[in-house]
Amino acid sequence: MALMSVSNTDSPPAAVDLPREGGVRPRRAIGRSSGSRPRTSRWVEASMVLPALVVFVGLLVVPVGYAVYYSFTDYNGFPTQTPEIVGFDNYVRIFESADVRGSMTVTAIVAVAGSMVVNAAALGLALLLWRTTRFTAFARVVMFYPHVLSLIVVGFLWSAILGPQGAVNSVLENLGSSPLPFLSDETWALATLILVIAWAQFGVQLLIYLAGLQAVPAELLEAARMDGANRWQTFRHVTWPALAPSVTVALITSMISLLKTYDVVVSLTGGGPAGSTKTFAYQILAVEFPKRQVGLASAEAVVLILVAAILAFGVLALRRRHDQGAQA
Repeated sequence: MALMSVSNTDSPPAAVDLPREGGVRPRRAIGRSSGSRPRTSRWVEASMVLPALVVFVGLLVVPVGYAVYYSFTDYNGFPTQTPEIVGFDNYVRIFESADVRGSMTVTAIVAVAGSMVVNAAALGLALLLWRTTRFTAFARVVMFYPHVLSLIVVGFLWSAILGPQGAVNSVLENLGSSPLPFLSDETWALATLILVIAWAQFGVQLLIYLAGLQAVPAELLEAARMDGANRWQTFRHVTWPALAPSVTVALITSMISLLKTYDVVVSLTGGGPAGSTKTFAYQILAVEFPKRQVGLASAEAVVLILVAAILAFGVLALRRRHDQGAQA
């Protein structure tokens, strides 16, 4: 009777704890939230990041820190000398020296004119090689090949072609024409340097623009053609706005690379004639360091780093302001 009374009560039946698949009930770990990761996985992730962090600190942060420190000293590079703090004297000497100011001017010309030539050539070739075919695939490899060469090799190569006794002038003399002063005239030498650097470095920008063109929506291009837009109108109103991020990256990378121009100057012109192709990086590595003026060279390196950073952040700020204006 007691069993009957219990079974006839109105209370709901007790839940039966059925076994899960495989006969084992999964159990939650005590004291661990469902969203937290095991401590072991965190250590694994940290161990993967640590080598890259060590390389970054050792090859970038530490050298830049030493350069900043030496820029405020009269250090001459000898380990036996104790650097003496001279304050901002090295930075004052940079802007008082006519040679250093001349190298800054040359670097500015190379960076601005070179980036324009590099990006114009890369964008034009990217538009020609946009569609993937057997020919364009082969042409992309050929166009990128100059970037694989060392800039020292590039300088010697073009010096053999454009030098006073080079291949081009030899052909001109055989044809009865006067030789051209590619490397012997100040204006010609600077223009030649810019074109050689552009030839050697536009491969990376070409890949950037090709990647940007591949991301342009095909639906927008088809809609523009259906609306009767010609090629120029399609490029201006559809392709160019879609390439804005690629243009920003290409400009920043090309300008920073051109600011550091040194190798090709050594092998092509040697900074001449009359210092017309002496860049700021050449001034630091080929002029100041051989004179054992490590403090002054470090100050010039710090200035170069700051200029590169200002240019990079300036281009990004202009790009962001343009995007905000377009959205408004």
